[in-house]
Amino acid sequence: MNIPQVMAALVRAQNNFDCVSYANCFSETALIVDESNTYRGRKEIENWIVAANEQYKTVMKPLSYKKGETESILKAVVSGNFTGSPVVLFYHVRIVNEQVQSLKITG
Repeated sequence: MNIPQVMAALVRAQNNFDCVSYANCFSETALIVDESNTYRGRKEIENWIVAANEQYKTVMKPLSYKKGETESILKAVVSGNFTGSPVVLFYHVRIVNEQVQSLKITG
């Protein structure tokens, strides 16, 4: 599967529970929307992924990647310590200059 380098790095960081590397995939002013919560900026994103990793211990297995003009979508099986695991989630991303500018996770 052909996915952008930054998305491959994000998946690798998630699967290795490497919160710093995960956060470094994002721009300084990036925005994440997850479960109706919003996180803005690399430090807030790092804090979010630390808390998520501690609670859910999720890993991702990419299924497909569809590049769009303004938004691309990574479809992945996500498993971890949560009810209903595994689930298929969609990672709606906007990438600029090899950094994630925005990410919205939907199910």
